[in-house]
Amino acid sequence: MQTHEIRRRFLDHFVKAGHTEVASASLLLDDPNLLFVNAGMVQFVPYFLGQQTPPYSTATSVQKCVRTLDIENVGITTRHNTFFQMAGNFSFGDYFKREAITHAWALLTSPIDEGGYGFDPERLWVTVYLDDDEARDIWRDEVGIPEERIQRRGMADNYWSMGIPGPCGPCSEIYYDRGPEFGEDGGPEADEDRYLEIWNLVFMQNERGEGTGKDSFEILGPLPKKNIDTGMGVERVAFLLQGVDNVYETDLVRPVIAKAEELSGRTYGRDHEDDVRFRVIADHARTAAMLIADGVNPGNDGRGYVLRRLLRRIVRSAKLLGADRPSMREFVTVVRDTMAPSYPVLETDFDRISTVAVGEETAFLKTLASGSRLFENAASEVKAAGKKVIGGDEAFALHDTYGFPIDLTLEMASEAGLSVDEDGFRTLMAEQRTRAKEDAQARKHAHADLSVYKELVDRGPTEFTGFEELVTESSVLALISNGVRVPTAAAGQDVEIVLDRSPLYAESGGQIADRGTITASGLRVRVNDVQKIAKKLWVHKVTVEQGQITEGDTVLTQVDADWRKGATQGHSGTHMVHAALRQVLGPNAVQAGSLNKPGYLRFDFSWQGALTEAQKQDIEAVTNEAVAANYAVNTFVTDLDKAKSMGAMALFGENYGDEVRVVEIGGPFSMELCGGTHVGSSAQIGQVTLLGEQSVGSGIRRVEAYVGLDSYRHLAKERALLAGLSASLKVPAEEVPARVESLVERLRVAEKQLEATRAKAVLAAAGEFAEKAQRIGAVRLVADAAPAGVSAGDLRTLVGDIRGRLGNDPAVVILLGDVDGKVPFVVAANKAAQELGIRAGELVASFGPKIAGRGGGKADMAQGSGADPSGVQAALDAVRARVAELAGSN
Repeated sequence: MQTHEIRRRFLDHFVKAGHTEVASASLLLDDPNLLFVNAGMVQFVPYFLGQQTPPYSTATSVQKCVRTLDIENVGITTRHNTFFQMAGNFSFGDYFKREAITHAWALLTSPIDEGGYGFDPERLWVTVYLDDDEARDIWRDEVGIPEERIQRRGMADNYWSMGIPGPCGPCSEIYYDRGPEFGEDGGPEADEDRYLEIWNLVFMQNERGEGTGKDSFEILGPLPKKNIDTGMGVERVAFLLQGVDNVYETDLVRPVIAKAEELSGRTYGRDHEDDVRFRVIADHARTAAMLIADGVNPGNDGRGYVLRRLLRRIVRSAKLLGADRPSMREFVTVVRDTMAPSYPVLETDFDRISTVAVGEETAFLKTLASGSRLFENAASEVKAAGKKVIGGDEAFALHDTYGFPIDLTLEMASEAGLSVDEDGFRTLMAEQRTRAKEDAQARKHAHADLSVYKELVDRGPTEFTGFEELVTESSVLALISNGVRVPTAAAGQDVEIVLDRSPLYAESGGQIADRGTITASGLRVRVNDVQKIAKKLWVHKVTVEQGQITEGDTVLTQVDADWRKGATQGHSGTHMVHAALRQVLGPNAVQAGSLNKPGYLRFDFSWQGALTEAQKQDIEAVTNEAVAANYAVNTFVTDLDKAKSMGAMALFGENYGDEVRVVEIGGPFSMELCGGTHVGSSAQIGQVTLLGEQSVGSGIRRVEAYVGLDSYRHLAKERALLAGLSASLKVPAEEVPARVESLVERLRVAEKQLEATRAKAVLAAAGEFAEKAQRIGAVRLVADAAPAGVSAGDLRTLVGDIRGRLGNDPAVVILLGDVDGKVPFVVAANKAAQELGIRAGELVASFGPKIAGRGGGKADMAQGSGADPSGVQAALDAVRARVAELAGSN
């Protein structure tokens, strides 16, 4: 049975049983505890916590999930995967244990021709929590599983929670016996490789307190309602129903391995180390494609760093397999072809997905090239020292600082006849992981208590009137202070106000919230911010400036008209710039984030490499031509599929409802899904002036712009600046660039002449110093203050030249400068002096304390700086004494 069919049968089974089918949430949810969605129940957390009333009493979904704690173990075993699909059914105070158990049993054991999976009931085992007699009785007496195939287990195995205070409860897990060839007898307690868990039924009936680990927390008491949360691993069921040994051999994963075999010339299943690499490629290619599809881009922290690691592990593994050319596009192509029936975004957005993946591959191949040079330097130093082992700290620096994988370091070391201190490397890696886990744990906390808003959310959404009007008569539904409902608020207080109707836009979609006022007789309230709760309740954060406001009051809520005008200009300008980017750069320039506020917009988009000046000029020109065309701005509401079929752009990673609002500017010029406020026609945006463009992460660029009056003010400043330059240079404005270029060129020439003059002076000084060299024993010594005005860079050149003029006799040179109250110094010793035991780097210790300085270097030359110019003479005396000591003369 194909994986897509397994998914479909699961959803159909529960829809027929009265459940509402809910689409998978994005892998990215606004949850402070989660980097990625890692369980099927995550999108339903507000319902389980009682913060929101669910729109359905039962639901079913197949949730895409990513877990990344075990990245290093992926491929080593066949059990670890980063991306997986979790099929689940959920009850929010509706049915409980009996129905959860019988629903699961029916789907697993019903014949294939009746819509089930056709598992042999005799090969299914179950576990229950230690004292859960109710679940045991249902399995034994109603389902008919013999008691010997029902095992009781403790909290670590059969008690579920989110790892933080919240809902929890005992669970019952269903296992499939794969047969004696996979392990020993005795059920799940004996061998979880032979007895494979395929479904976990969680009976959420309690609330847990603080604590760590799976079994070290307190049970506070029962939940108001008993809930059901189940999770069936789609990939595990797939490899059982497809008669293969593990997920890597299933219909959605094995084709990626086949492509890797084709590209590398090696065969899966013949060598363990190669098999690990094949599995890494197959697992990570799926995960990377799904993450990019949901809007993640490679970066140096957070989600972006995880994606970068995954992509680089693919490149590394392909290289170690012997693939001799870039292969990322071919891997993600296979992922698209196999996964798109369940996830169409892989097909519709393939160009963007492959561009991001290939861009990271290209960058990493350059890293590998530079890392190879760094390795060669390290290896040369090890050999020069007569050693055979590259230190763990050096291997760790290559890995952590330069992104050079440890297995490539090991391979190259072996080829060079060296080994690596792997224990030292692993210790440093373990320390880094410990720090990362401690940091992640410190960031985890209980979900914010939003229960104060639940009654208000259940009442229904705030009616937003701001598309039609700027002033609305509203009723005060609630006042909230420090998370508690209060009846009134007086002048000077900061509170939150919930209204039944509001014209004030609540922050979302990159548009910041409106500013405005709430007034009544003797009352004036300043609105500082407006935020959404549960995506539908407007919460106004305000300061009471005059009078007293009371729950139940009727008030006038008014938007600051100037603020709204500027905000709509910024928001509509963002849409225009987006459309212009795609027109100039192509369809891969896709939005990756935005911010717009009165007079200003910021737009992030997917793109590899900086824009040229010509591209930036074209983008600005296309935008302003569209503004001047005075395109009509139309908005309408339609269903999501129709909007997409019309070509409306959606923001990646955003979850949309069945109905969406489309903003259309100039027909085909710009069409996006958007809930924000906009101008009536494009001319109302006013002039758009691009301020610049920069990188904000791997594969992500950012443009910023002013619009409307802010654009005019910016250009007025630029014009004033140009007029000032024109007056100073005494040329017309249009000739300023040429005159500035001419002046810059003359400055370059003057600097070169000055440098030549300075070099001559340094050479002349070198001869004078060499002639004054002292003879201390067998050593010729120059120890003196440097000429006034000699820079730190010139000092090194001067010392080197003096040393060269002293011939083949043992010679030491030290000069101490005086630059802005600092004492830069350079020490040099020629080869003959080094043979006497005099080393430049060691001499620093003899005089450095005299000038409160420090420095270092090698035997032939060392340099540094001091902070006390008054100690220069004492430093010179100390050097003379030390050289005399080493030269054997007093």
